[in-house]
Amino acid sequence: MAIAFIAVHQGLFGVYLGSLFAPNHKGMPILTGDDRPDFLRRQVLTSRNVRGGWFTDIALGGLNHQIEHHLFPSMPSPNLRKARTVVRRYCEELGVDYVETGLITSYRQALTSLHQAGAPLRHPGVSA
Repeated sequence: MAIAFIAVHQGLFGVYLGSLFAPNHKGMPILTGDDRPDFLRRQVLTSRNVRGGWFTDIALGGLNHQIEHHLFPSMPSPNLRKARTVVRRYCEELGVDYVETGLITSYRQALTSLHQAGAPLRHPGVSA
């Protein structure tokens, strides 16, 4: 019984952690060794924020404000929502794409990216 409990607990915890991290980065541009953007662009262009209210903040542990989390990693989660307004405005002034989407759309984008990445394995010999 204890082993079954641990297996289920760890499995569910893994799914939960995956659901926290996947919507923020999957499907975003991947920088190569030739890409040398500054710190701001590196953090903003490779992350996406997930819109939502207090429930999204709690369910995603504040990581729905991924851009601000990467820019200010030691900032307490409740303040990330406040920093979002300033960061988004600054990105607009610089012409840096600031990606923010809803929760369902972020999962759709992440799953689409994973589906495209796996295409060569489903259809060997055909490049994606």
